[in-house]
Amino acid sequence: LNSERNLKRTKQKFLAVFYLIDHKTSITILLDQLEEAAQAAHTFFMANPEHMEMQQNIENYRTMAGVESHQLVDREAKPHLESYSAAVKHYEADDFELAIKYFEKALREYFNEDAECRALCEGPQRFEEYNYLGYKAGLYETIADHYMQVLVCQHECVRELATRPARLSPIENFLPLHYDYLQFAYYRVGDYIKALECAKAYILFHADDVDVLDNVDYYESLLEDSTDPASIEAREDAAMFVKRHKLEAELIKSTAEGLGFSYTEPNYWIRYGGRQDENRVPSGVNVEEAEVHGLSIRKKSSAKIHRDLTEGGPLLYENVTFVYNSEQLNGTQRVLLDNVLSEEQCRELHSVARRIMLVGDGYRGKTSPHTPNEKFEGATVLKALKFGYEGQVPLKSARLFYDVSEKARKIVESYFMLNSTLYFSYTHLVCRTALSGQQDRRNDLSHPIHADNCLLDPEANECWKEPPAYTFRDYSALLYMNDDFEGGEFIFTEMDAKTVTASIKPKCGRMISFSSGGENPHGVKAVTKGQRCAVALWFTLDPLYRELERIKADEVIAILDQEQQGKHELSINPKDEL
Repeated sequence: LNSERNLKRTKQKFLAVFYLIDHKTSITILLDQLEEAAQAAHTFFMANPEHMEMQQNIENYRTMAGVESHQLVDREAKPHLESYSAAVKHYEADDFELAIKYFEKALREYFNEDAECRALCEGPQRFEEYNYLGYKAGLYETIADHYMQVLVCQHECVRELATRPARLSPIENFLPLHYDYLQFAYYRVGDYIKALECAKAYILFHADDVDVLDNVDYYESLLEDSTDPASIEAREDAAMFVKRHKLEAELIKSTAEGLGFSYTEPNYWIRYGGRQDENRVPSGVNVEEAEVHGLSIRKKSSAKIHRDLTEGGPLLYENVTFVYNSEQLNGTQRVLLDNVLSEEQCRELHSVARRIMLVGDGYRGKTSPHTPNEKFEGATVLKALKFGYEGQVPLKSARLFYDVSEKARKIVESYFMLNSTLYFSYTHLVCRTALSGQQDRRNDLSHPIHADNCLLDPEANECWKEPPAYTFRDYSALLYMNDDFEGGEFIFTEMDAKTVTASIKPKCGRMISFSSGGENPHGVKAVTKGQRCAVALWFTLDPLYRELERIKADEVIAILDQEQQGKHELSINPKDEL
């Protein structure tokens, strides 16, 4: 099954690439296929939201063929996930009747998919940890072993159905969330019996959820005059599903001991975890009205960060000035500072950049990694010191890159009041230059909207903390060197990658810093004229992911300091010490 899905996914990529032919010379041949190309590219992009080039391809196809957003079809989309996403959108828009329609549709499709998933488990099984050449179990043990593997496969369908195509991690609390949303939606349309049924269904998954238990009491109080609340039971579909799931878990656990393999029951419907999930709890209910009526409301939480959210610590350096905090930037764990660099330092650093940067450095050699309309050049801190040590640039200027990045690290560590050391995970001096003749009618970004330590999935309002994302990054910072260009504003957005929450115009000495997770999607608007330069910094709290080049740079600096100290000592006249 997985092989078949991988084959389908690869086919969509090939289709998208096949259609990517020079439209200037082949427009008459491809005109009837551009919509197909857009859909193939869209399908690949839905499974690979970090693939910036495919995003640009989609925009090109849409421009050429006039394809609207609603016409883009994900050919690998799972029906129950599509219905769920549509239901959430209607719920967020306070259209509760349509939300109910799509949530109910999503549940029907979910149980159909579950039956299909379980049926596909009825086949050959193979556990990688088994040594089949040395497998010597008897007939009955072999049969029991096989069917236990089938049962484990069926039990895992819960995870399979909650995972979007090409994702490794399932949507948190996926199946229970359907009932959680529905209880509020039915309440809002006045159907208190169904609201109570759905609330009791949710309790089957989470018996200790205080908020929903309070809602059960409230719904029962609304029905006391017309119906016996005790006669209203949890929805049958949920009750049968949970009963079967618990029986399977008990059977697997007890049989595992006899067959000699270890099994730990995963928490398939965990409500707390590392991944940011905008839709973890329902929202959209009028809070004030609900509180008057006694309904327990859980507002939609912002993306969760697993550390204490603190900020406002000292800036450490006298000339550095505070501009905006998280609240003023309409987000979480954000700060904007000025005068981190002086005008003289900006000029000196910019001069060094022009002499040491290489096209594609830091981008696997790609000249235009994020947009074909700009050229990207970069250099690492170790490279700058190497050039300085060899005399190709002034050593003092090369060391400035090292020093200002260390200054930025100390400020970030202090301002966000981190109680552990912040380490460099990557340090990069980067300039992006607008390419002449390619700026007319640009509709792309210099750097598409993304998050720094997870894969942003705008369609699902999720940010998946899994490879190829740099999951170890904890904080980010950008230190700007100039403003003599057009465009290039840094922007924060909501998780939809569309709604801009803050826009920052770069200038000499200005620094924006923020936590690196899905709570801070960001990007860069198109640079339409000139060259925009900055020092890009990513930090980690885990010393295992320290930047190797930075460690080597620290060693170079230590050697240089020793040499300077030696020269100073040699220049001392011993008679002067007497």
